[in-house]
Amino acid sequence: MSRQANRGTESKKMVAFKMYLGITPSITNWSPAGDEFSLILENNPLVDFVELPDNHSSLIYSNLLCGVLRGALEMVQMAVEAKFIQDTLKGDGVTEIRMRFIRRIEDNLPAGEE
Repeated sequence: MSRQANRGTESKKMVAFKMYLGITPSITNWSPAGDEFSLILENNPLVDFVELPDNHSSLIYSNLLCGVLRGALEMVQMAVEAKFIQDTLKGDGVTEIRMRFIRRIEDNLPAGEE
């Protein structure tokens, strides 16, 4: 997928973040191939009232966002990988989610059904 096609989905992601979480992430750190970028969340509303106990310090509390992004993009025929790079809950300055395009999903209908 080209960088131009990825940028076409950018505005949709921005609207969805604003609509469902009340925030607008920055999209930055594009890879040279145009198939990876980072979503930077200055404020992550999912961690506003959360503290991780010492015995669960490795928990990625907001990992739900990665699953939501993957699922939403699958609905528009895009397979992606999403993973946390930085997390404000763990003391980082921002929350960063790295997105990587894997492939366009083709519909595979059973023979005779169109």
